[in-house]
Amino acid sequence: MPDTPRQLPLELVHEVGRSRDELVVGAANAAAVALVDRWPDWPAPVVVLAGPAGSGKSHLAAIWREMSGAEEFSRDRLGPDVLDAAARGPVLIDDADGPGLDETGLFHLINAVRAAGSQLLLTSRSFPAAWNVRLPDLASRLKAAATVEIREPDDMLLAGVITKLFADRQVEVEPHVVQFLVRRIERSLATAIRVVDRLDRVALEQKSRITRSLAAAALSALDQGQAALDL
Repeated sequence: MPDTPRQLPLELVHEVGRSRDELVVGAANAAAVALVDRWPDWPAPVVVLAGPAGSGKSHLAAIWREMSGAEEFSRDRLGPDVLDAAARGPVLIDDADGPGLDETGLFHLINAVRAAGSQLLLTSRSFPAAWNVRLPDLASRLKAAATVEIREPDDMLLAGVITKLFADRQVEVEPHVVQFLVRRIERSLATAIRVVDRLDRVALEQKSRITRSLAAAALSALDQGQAALDL
């Protein structure tokens, strides 16, 4: 018999909760959260928030931008308008260690922030020493920055994040299913995001709840590197 065509779910945009109340706090990110919460009483005018992909850096940056009124700029476009912003107040650069960093612009921005008595928040996947900065003066400025690390999540934080990711999609999942995922997936928030997305798609496709058996099948397919889940 011919295969039954699968009904593919529509591509829906899921609003990700970025408020302080929606932030899941655990041992892995407690230091970073404490630093954001204590603004403007920071240990240095320039702070680097470093952590792996999906660790919540952008969520924390969004919280800080809201509470500080910071202006956000792209790492590759740090011209005179950024210096003007630094004179007015705090500045945010998300994903600062990505390709195309304007090193000269960042150097002048750090100087402007220090001169104005303001603050600069940089988020990155790695510590500044690993950015391969070519401009010696910028490397020196970054060494003086306060760097706070977000580590890989523990079980409690990972469970909280998985629950929140499903809640962002307006999907209710039983706690025992969440715990099953916590025990089975890689200790990575990026992996948690990918698994939740896949499970949500499969459940919509099959018009079913997300159960332990569905989660097991989905994880097995992901482990095997399947592009699609033929469940």
